[in-house]
Amino acid sequence: MARENLNDLAAFVTVARERSFTRAAAQLGVSQSALSQTIRLLEARMGVRLLTRTTRSVSSTAAGERLFQSLAPHLDEIDAELQAISDMRDKPSGTIRITAADYTIDSLLWPRLNSLLPQYPDIKVELVVDYGLTDIVAERFDAGVRMGDQIAKDMISVPIGPAVRFAVVGAPSYMRDRDVPIIPQDLLRHNCVNLRLPTYGSHYAWEFEKGDQELKVRVDGQLAFNSVHNILAASLAGHGLAFLPEDMAMPYLADGRFVRLLEDWCPPWEGYHLYYPSRRQTLPALRVIVDALRYRPSTAP
Repeated sequence: MARENLNDLAAFVTVARERSFTRAAAQLGVSQSALSQTIRLLEARMGVRLLTRTTRSVSSTAAGERLFQSLAPHLDEIDAELQAISDMRDKPSGTIRITAADYTIDSLLWPRLNSLLPQYPDIKVELVVDYGLTDIVAERFDAGVRMGDQIAKDMISVPIGPAVRFAVVGAPSYMRDRDVPIIPQDLLRHNCVNLRLPTYGSHYAWEFEKGDQELKVRVDGQLAFNSVHNILAASLAGHGLAFLPEDMAMPYLADGRFVRLLEDWCPPWEGYHLYYPSRRQTLPALRVIVDALRYRPSTAP
C-alpha cells in the first residue's frame, strides 16, 4: 500500500477506537462526510469491509478488528515519539493523564503536585479516579498507581510511598452488643461496608495475613460504594465495619470514633507505585512528575 495511505489508516484506527464517525471526525478536525469517504475508499482499495455501520453505532468487522489490533499500538508509539520530540524544549510541557484511586490521589499525588505544578506552568495533569485495574495503554493514560505487587512486569514501576497497612474498623455504636471478630471469617456475621470494583463487577475481597496464613474474605452488608471516602463516612455513622488504609482511619481511632479489630491479621504490605509503559522515550513532563512523586525514605515527612 502506498505511503500516502498512512493517514487513511490512522483515520480508520480513530473511528474504530471511538466507535463513532462523529467523535472521530471531531478528533481529526475533518467533516464527518469527508471521513466517511476516506474509510469507503480505504475499504475499496483493500477489497474488504472494515466497519459495520448502522444509524446508531459503528463496529469493526473481523477484518477491521484484526487491522485495528495490529495498527493501533504502532500508531500510538509514533504519536508518543512525535510528542516527545515536540516537547523537547527548555520547559517540559503537555498533558499527563494518571489513573489512581481517590485515596492515593488525596494522600500521595495531590500533596506533591500541588507544590510542583506552579514551577511548570506548561504541564497539565489529569487525575482520574478509578478502582478498576485499568489497562493504561488501551485507555491512553500516561501512568497509573497501584500496589507494587499488582503491576505487570513489562511496566516501569516507581515507589511513591512507604509500606501500607490496612485496618478493620467500626464505630462504637455499631459494635455495641455485637461479638468482636477474632478471626477474619467472623466478619461473615457482621454488616460490612463494601467497595465496588468496576473491573470485575464485584466487591473487593478483604485481604488478611498472619504468619503463613493468607485469607480473602468476601464480606456482606447493606452498603457498597466505589469510593473509600463514602465507606469511611458510612462506617463512622455506624452502618457497619470498614476496611480502610490505616492512616485514613488513625485520626478516628485516636479520638474514639472508631474501634480497631483483627489488628494482628493486618500486616504492612508493599506500598503504592506509579507505573508507566516501558518506552524508549519518556515524555519530559512525565519525567518531571515521576521525579516529584518518587518516594525517598530519608527525606519523606
